[in-house]
Amino acid sequence: MDRYAVIGNPVAHSLSPEIHHAFAEQTGQRLSYEKLTAPAGGFREAADSFFATGGLGLNVTLPFKGNAFEWVHEARGAAARAKAVNTIALEDDRTAGFNTDGEGLVGDLRALGVNVAGRSLLLIGAGGAVQGVLPALVDAGAGRIVVANRTVSRARALAARYPANVESAALDGLAPGFDVVINGTSAGLKGQGALIDERIARDAVCYDMLYARDGSTPFCGWADRAGASAVADGLGMLVEQAGTAFAIWRGVRPDTRKVLEELRQGCT
Repeated sequence: MDRYAVIGNPVAHSLSPEIHHAFAEQTGQRLSYEKLTAPAGGFREAADSFFATGGLGLNVTLPFKGNAFEWVHEARGAAARAKAVNTIALEDDRTAGFNTDGEGLVGDLRALGVNVAGRSLLLIGAGGAVQGVLPALVDAGAGRIVVANRTVSRARALAARYPANVESAALDGLAPGFDVVINGTSAGLKGQGALIDERIARDAVCYDMLYARDGSTPFCGWADRAGASAVADGLGMLVEQAGTAFAIWRGVRPDTRKVLEELRQGCT
């Protein structure tokens, strides 16, 4: 049976196996999909072993998206621009790297009624998650994008790779006025929700790239209390980016919104 997996650390919480098995059932595909936990610094060895033993494709999550970019034979499209890979496919004994995160984020925002074209966006963080979505947000026509990070030099280096409407800032140096605030950090895994001044979130659409099956991430809870106009977690983004990865691997696009609805219903 064709083997696929998600690799990360931590990865025990991942819903990716459930999502891809739902896609497979929906589209009549036969495959297995597992979770691979790699130790810090152990991505290369784990990926080598997976593909050497018959694996056909990997999804890559925190903290290995940069490692995956360096490991693949070829990074394509958004992955090459982002320098971050979240999907790996085996093609004729060579590995191709893709980044479907940005497409997943923009697609989920659109499904939620949020069009980023011409809007002012704040991205919190400057790691692999934010790197992965920046190309798609730029291509979607965002009017202004500010990348804010605790280590400002990382935000500055990332913003410098993009057009003039992509700026950098310190987390404590932000002023209100953003239409959309996106959390691209993993702070929620440690229970942290308050990452910026609550005035920044007030009246903005606040989106957390982390997810919970019931939508209740620490950042979403904090943003709601701060007076955000709307809050959403990243489960829809996860499903949308997985749909694109599945299409890369299997050549068929699943009905992502149906699977998202099933996942949400599963939390009750």
